[in-house]
Amino acid sequence: MNNLCSRLFVVVAASLVLVGCGAGEEAPALESEGAVVGPAGTPEGPLLVSADVGFAPHAMVRPDGTAEGFNIDLADEIAKRLGRPGYEIVDQEWSGMFAGLNANRFEFIIAPTTMTYERSQEVLFVEGYLDTDYTFLIKNDAPEIETLEDVRGQAIAVNNGSAYDLWVTENQEEYDLEVQRYGKNADAVQAVVTGRAFANLAGETVAKWAANQSPLVRTTYTIKSGSKFSAAFRQDDVEYRNRVEEIMECMKTDGTMARLHEKWFGDTPVEGAAAITPLEGYGEPGMEGHDPTPHPSACN
Repeated sequence: MNNLCSRLFVVVAASLVLVGCGAGEEAPALESEGAVVGPAGTPEGPLLVSADVGFAPHAMVRPDGTAEGFNIDLADEIAKRLGRPGYEIVDQEWSGMFAGLNANRFEFIIAPTTMTYERSQEVLFVEGYLDTDYTFLIKNDAPEIETLEDVRGQAIAVNNGSAYDLWVTENQEEYDLEVQRYGKNADAVQAVVTGRAFANLAGETVAKWAANQSPLVRTTYTIKSGSKFSAAFRQDDVEYRNRVEEIMECMKTDGTMARLHEKWFGDTPVEGAAAITPLEGYGEPGMEGHDPTPHPSACN
């Protein structure tokens, strides 16, 4: 992170937290090494994107107030390749993420966003950059979940408004589930630790990270979803979506995505994984906003 990105700002009126550089949307232009740096979110200013900070290992707060994680590094790299002077992260609880995007509070959602067709009718996706299945996290001494029948009648904690919330809600009646919704997934994990919930359902990378950080919990049954994480843009930002997707395709082919994958998840992507496989066209096949027209590589 450069010297512009070193502080944590709380914007009380919008219930948001800015983790990075600058003091908010109306910050004046700054002088940096002789160049004028505009307000965050403008072409001359830091990249302004949103994440659910606390959704480890994708976005976390360090003790000094700066942010780290896979998606923080992703934002940093995109900002560099766009020629922007650093970046700012708007900390937005997931349940308000799409509303914040459409209210122009940030440029796009850098938080790992599980693509669904329904969501693609609200936002514009880049092609997927990470495969994600759904994994249950339980207390270390809890009985193993071997099939979905083993969660029947149990309390499941989820991040409010997430794809995991959607899965539990859709299957609530079938498995007689109690759904506990939390603004941050870290609070959902804490519900498992304290015994308020039997399990937390989250993305596989998130569940594995939580288990590696605490001897009190462990991962168990994984639902093979076939889902992918993406970045989300406003529906009228087609040109900007395409430009960022070209950058992410280059990151897939030049090894940057693989390095970030190994740094934060402990292993390299397998052959054919979304993290190293660029697709033709723009967007994700099967989603609204997908343009199948091939385009030349923008990589140097």
